Amino acid sequence: METITFAWLLVILTATSPAVKAKYYSGSHIIDVPTTMKETHLHFFMHDILSGNNPFSVLVAKPKNTVVKEGNVGPFGAVYVFDDPLTEGPDPKSKVIGNARGLYASVSRGSDATLLFNGDLEFTSGEFNGSSISVVSRDPLVLVKEVAVVGGRGKFRMAKGFSLINAVFVNITSGDAILEWHVTLFHQ
Repeated sequence: METITFAWLLVILTATSPAVKAKYYSGSHIIDVPTTMKETHLHFFMHDILSGNNPFSVLVAKPKNTVVKEGNVGPFGAVYVFDDPLTEGPDPKSKVIGNARGLYASVSRGSDATLLFNGDLEFTSGEFNGSSISVVSRDPLVLVKEVAVVGGRGKFRMAKGFSLINAVFVNITSGDAILEWHVTLFHQ
């Protein structure tokens, strides 16, 4: 009897609740929160190489009944893992300062080629040795783009921010690219 009473009470409360008026945007306001956050700017290059006998990015999954040609980031559903070097300059022989490891997937079914980028960019030298930033963002395949920094480790613990990425070299045939990163971080 108690179960039936409870069920009827839920039905009555649900039926008499006012309708929720939801909007996409309800406004922004400034909040005054004391902070001890630091702001850091980073500049480096990422070498994403798909070609050759020892590529830094490799295809690990693709849609059924499809062919992925070398250099083509792939049809909708193609997934790659990467272990790319991070360097001080655009020359592949410049000083390696870290590595970017993660995965990206082709997530657009339309003509707007888009990846979902999920990566941990760890620094292995200098002041930030052992620290990393986490990037999880939509990555439109355009020459200049912005991606979100959603976290970090070490000196970048609790990092939030963004990176403007400029493609300084792209080989359409092989898929190889060198990307220049300008990162702005807010962290502890």
